[in-house]
Amino acid sequence: MALRLYNTLSGKIEEFHPLENNEVRMYACGPTVYDYGHIGNFRTFVAVDILRRFLLQIGFRVRHVMNITDVDDKIIRNSSQEGLSVKAYTAKYEKAFLEDSATLNIEQPVLARATDHIEEMARFVAALVKKGFAYRTDDGSYYFRIAKFPGYGKLSKKDFEGMEDGARVDVDEYEKDSARDFALWKAPKAGEAFWESPIGPGRPGWHIECSAMSMQELGETFDLHAGGEDLIFPHHENEIAQSEALTEKPFVHFWFHARFLLVEGEKMSKSAGNFFTLRDLALRGYKPSAIRLLLASAPYRHQLNFTFDGLKQMASNVEKLRNFQLRLKTGQFPSGSADSNLAGEAVERMTSALNDDLNTAQALAAIFDMVRKANVAIDNGQMKKDDVAPLLAALDKFDEIFAVLRDDDAPKMKAILEWARAEGREQDVSPELLAAVETQSLTDAAIEAKISEMEAARRARNFQLSDAIRAELTSAGLLVEITKDGVRWRRK
Repeated sequence: MALRLYNTLSGKIEEFHPLENNEVRMYACGPTVYDYGHIGNFRTFVAVDILRRFLLQIGFRVRHVMNITDVDDKIIRNSSQEGLSVKAYTAKYEKAFLEDSATLNIEQPVLARATDHIEEMARFVAALVKKGFAYRTDDGSYYFRIAKFPGYGKLSKKDFEGMEDGARVDVDEYEKDSARDFALWKAPKAGEAFWESPIGPGRPGWHIECSAMSMQELGETFDLHAGGEDLIFPHHENEIAQSEALTEKPFVHFWFHARFLLVEGEKMSKSAGNFFTLRDLALRGYKPSAIRLLLASAPYRHQLNFTFDGLKQMASNVEKLRNFQLRLKTGQFPSGSADSNLAGEAVERMTSALNDDLNTAQALAAIFDMVRKANVAIDNGQMKKDDVAPLLAALDKFDEIFAVLRDDDAPKMKAILEWARAEGREQDVSPELLAAVETQSLTDAAIEAKISEMEAARRARNFQLSDAIRAELTSAGLLVEITKDGVRWRRK
């Protein structure tokens, strides 16, 4: 079964094929680095990461580029208020974004920073002026003339007939339904940061950044452009207009847009008190693996309702998967095979679901069905040694996409604890976070020594001592299980 994706441009689910050979050239809109990323942002970044991982798994080569918007109105305003250069101001938040992405096991694409491509953007604007699609205003700014581009609206499906020619919008924070000539290059206001360029001093508008950088990295026409649903209009609509006006070629073959999320059934906002960054959730003791799994649990085109009960359930689901993996690796099973294709069927179902417009919910259901049936087989003594390797391989196949099985939550949370202390946010650190971090203070050798002591106490029928050692290890954030095959443990 071939991969089928919803294409915002056509409004249909279509079979996906790269334009050239077997390489997918893919561009995703990245963060504007003026603050810490919130979970709505990361819902989109996780969806794009799952798409990238699945493309690789089914045999494509992928060149994935993501922009870092390190200049816009908010950045210039905030950096000026803090008395910092634009570069110094954005460096902090770019670093935080990349750290948070790594915390969620998001694979890093090729990064393209707006401030590293100022000259290319200025040349792009000059070429649009030469072709009659852009014009200069008296203050030295440049605008794209929408009325000159008849295809405007084909992505968002909006009707702009009768739009007033020459009406302009010159800020990055504008009404989402407004269709007016948009800024390509902004002349500096008094006291603003600016760059010298062949078209005069100023800075690029938001939209020109993505067109110039994506075309430089991926070519004038490429396979797939991704982003959040809020970017369809005007950002991506404007990218299409300026890019195709310049090249007279189709800009992008497939447009991939992820829906934002609700928090406890409501739109996320600071005023509603339900606005959370990844770090906010980690400070409350929620593990990155659980956060990632929740963000991935609903298909990317469905509304995701992010709830704390859901987050707790996802933490439990991660534990089920990790416990099952440990059970397979440490269990003693009789030789032979049960002649079951449980693992193969699960992988086939998972792959089929992901081929169907990245249906992550059905993919997860396939794996959890496999885990449930395999656990029943183990409990009933029906699991054989030759069945173990295919089940572990199925888990590996699953984790190539969902990336939640690695036992690395504690060190990630320790890094966030250290950040909170450095930022003066110790009052926000929860006991749950401290408990999760505490597992790092025990080495594997120290844990194994405690386990040996516990097993010796059990053999001596000193169950009071055995239970006390187990409680000590559990309070340090370890999972300790007594099975017929012996004691097994892992870090939670």
